[in-house]
Amino acid sequence: MKTIPTLLSLAFLAGCGAGNSEIEDDAEAFSGIADDEVVSLAGTEPFWSVEIEGDEATFSSPENLEGTSFPVERFAGLNGISFSGRLEGESFDAMVTPGDCSDGMSDRTYPYTVTISWGADQLVGCGYTDRQPFSGPEMP
Repeated sequence: MKTIPTLLSLAFLAGCGAGNSEIEDDAEAFSGIADDEVVSLAGTEPFWSVEIEGDEATFSSPENLEGTSFPVERFAGLNGISFSGRLEGESFDAMVTPGDCSDGMSDRTYPYTVTISWGADQLVGCGYTDRQPFSGPEMP
């Protein structure tokens, strides 16, 4: 049997969304990365990279230098985009949001931060596109 505090908490949470439909209706999807831009993502510890072109991604690592390609679907949210698919039988979701990012190993600054959920693992890194490059040395 639910207690009164539990019922009050549920009622409060249900009310949190009330009155926000005007905000949601006016919100526009993120358009900072065009559909035809090539998106490059990378991270360290462990080292990994992802290149996304159209609806295909290629995931590479030191153990898999040639990379593994797989289809992805693109979703434009309110503050970034995500790419979702299945890599080696596991769900793969890459969230790309605007913001200065450092890989911690070079003097580069990237225009996007990246969080990847791959199965039970989470990877963090930086991203850029062919039209929105990183700043800093080409070969650090």
